Amino acid sequence: MTTEVTLDYPDEVVTAAHARYVTLPEAAGPVALITLDNGHDHTRPSTFGPAGLRALLAAVAEIETHDPPVAAVAVTGKPFIFSVGADLGFRSSITEANRVRPSLDALGRLGHEAFARLASGRLGGRRVPTFALVNGAALGGGLELALHCDYRALSAGIPALAFPEVFLGLVPAWGGTQLLPNLIGAEAAVSVIIDNALSQNRTLRGSKAFDLGIGDVLLEPADFLEEALAWVGRVLRGEIDPAAERRPVQRGAAWADAVARGRALADAKLHGAAPAAYRALDLIALAETADRDSGFAAETQALADLSVSDELAAGLYAFDLVQKRAKRPVGGPDPALARPVTKVGVVGAGLMAAQLALVFAHRLEVPVVLTDIDAERLDAGVANVHREIDNLLLRQRITADQANRYKANVTGSLTKDAFADADLVIEAVFEDLAVKQAVFAELEAMVAPTTVLLTNTSALSVTEMAARLTHPERVAGLHFFNSVSVLPLVEVVRAARTDDATIATTLAVARKLKKDAVLVADAPAFVVNRLLTRFLGEVLGAAEQGAPIEQVDHALDPLGLPMSPLVLLSLVGPPVALHVAETLHATFPDRFRAPTSLARLVEAGRGSVYTTSPDDTQIVDPAAAAALRSAAQPPTGAHPPTATEVREAALRALAEEIHLMLAEKIVAEAADIDLCMILGAGWPFHLGGITPYLDRTGISEAVTGERFAPPGVATPPR
Repeated sequence: MTTEVTLDYPDEVVTAAHARYVTLPEAAGPVALITLDNGHDHTRPSTFGPAGLRALLAAVAEIETHDPPVAAVAVTGKPFIFSVGADLGFRSSITEANRVRPSLDALGRLGHEAFARLASGRLGGRRVPTFALVNGAALGGGLELALHCDYRALSAGIPALAFPEVFLGLVPAWGGTQLLPNLIGAEAAVSVIIDNALSQNRTLRGSKAFDLGIGDVLLEPADFLEEALAWVGRVLRGEIDPAAERRPVQRGAAWADAVARGRALADAKLHGAAPAAYRALDLIALAETADRDSGFAAETQALADLSVSDELAAGLYAFDLVQKRAKRPVGGPDPALARPVTKVGVVGAGLMAAQLALVFAHRLEVPVVLTDIDAERLDAGVANVHREIDNLLLRQRITADQANRYKANVTGSLTKDAFADADLVIEAVFEDLAVKQAVFAELEAMVAPTTVLLTNTSALSVTEMAARLTHPERVAGLHFFNSVSVLPLVEVVRAARTDDATIATTLAVARKLKKDAVLVADAPAFVVNRLLTRFLGEVLGAAEQGAPIEQVDHALDPLGLPMSPLVLLSLVGPPVALHVAETLHATFPDRFRAPTSLARLVEAGRGSVYTTSPDDTQIVDPAAAAALRSAAQPPTGAHPPTATEVREAALRALAEEIHLMLAEKIVAEAADIDLCMILGAGWPFHLGGITPYLDRTGISEAVTGERFAPPGVATPPR
């Protein structure tokens, strides 16, 4: 039985296709210029839902009948945005299981139909060249629309150009897998479609996209449309032939090698955990020889198949968390309570303190003062910040004028009286409760009564830090993750007596720092470190019992995590991990085992479990392996845990810990835990963070007796 499909989506923000006609010198007729615009500013990018695709078809139909006939068709976007592809809300809106596949199949075919009108270039029976004037962000279907055109002008100001589909659990299904490799070659296409998507959804700037051959000309953003239309005129007059300048595409062995590289990359990152990358690679392989109709039909089939996958449901859930929930922290007080911050103090001058000073100076553009008791260390810290400002300038992230202002704003002081007029002071000193209590006591005597006092602690109690103060209500946690400039998450910690004004100010500052904040209650290690430590404890426990290091480290590979547990340990640093583990063991000794093996690793001075062999391959460091082994002999007849047993124990531990954290009201909902794991630990969208995976595999119910979310939330409708 065939399910009837109506592609109506009442909540669609329709992207209109406005057609106007431009006269160019010596052109054979007017140029039809289609502007894609959903009626909102750049904060709500244009997307394509069913109505938007029909609007594009209607615009092309109107252009076909224009008198006089047009000489060319050009497509551009509203200011700063070309188009960011399909409206993902359409898929999320379908709650009946029997409608999912036919609806996505129909949407795939409608997208191909709409874009093909520009690909064919045949209007009114005439060959009419088409141009994409890509003035801003172009993602997914937006990039595919541009690829259907004969020629492409790119703005040097494009902030993001990419195919994010594989990252979400989809494939580019409106021509991307077929057109891109035939334009820039399979090797570069694999990098854009697979490698970038699996590298935390990396995007290209306009200049890089041009270097790859995606565009025919790169124009400066100032007066882009005017310059792009002038370029269109030159093409129409035959003064230039952009197609003749394109690099030839290598086929045969080079194409096969590129696809093989993509499969090896997907295996290394996903270990088969999510199907989208592999379907995309199949389509890229097909694109070498398939005609367009066959290739496009295969894309639509892949889209329909993936539309009912667990990974896509989790990916859309994760996307919604990152795009919406992360921008409006749940449980926060009235934003109007936030106080202005015109000067920031940073206690400490080490690596973390310098990273904090840099992000405050860069994003808030206010004076930032670092303090330390050691002049040499203080000078080195300030110099480190200045050096990173120079790096921002070198990478063209800031102007020379900004670099000079930021450097002038970042200074050092050996005494904390430099904080007397600061509105916010954050400490980044040694992770010792007594030391931090002493720092806050000293600060309270020097700063204004309204100054917000923050700690960047990774595990200690914020409540205890503030307990001896006259005004503990102005103390909160602002926990950044290393590296500060890269990871988007901050955990905003409300202590027992923290007031609303302090939390509102901290959340407002996090927003200005371009960080996504999750509001958490004061509890040991908060969310991310607590879960990672519980998780890591199971892995280290297996190693202590004699399981081979490589086996326990790769036991979680079927989840497709961004890195294995012991590689993560190396990145965090064993001393930091040991501090968090000791804190959690002291509080919850029944669940967090004593980190004796981790302590031995630190005592042995090993910063990583791995080392490099003489032939430059990564191997287990024998000294680190010895440190992780237990000195005690296993009971007679006992065997070391298998990889399957390690994985099951780690997942059951996560389910138990999340259930307890929700009962303790550490966060408002399981969605906040998922958001923390996505943004703070880089856990993949195809897991939905973690709770959707635990639900769909039955682990959450087996451990806790219930799911974290009802069926249909982050799982396909059944």
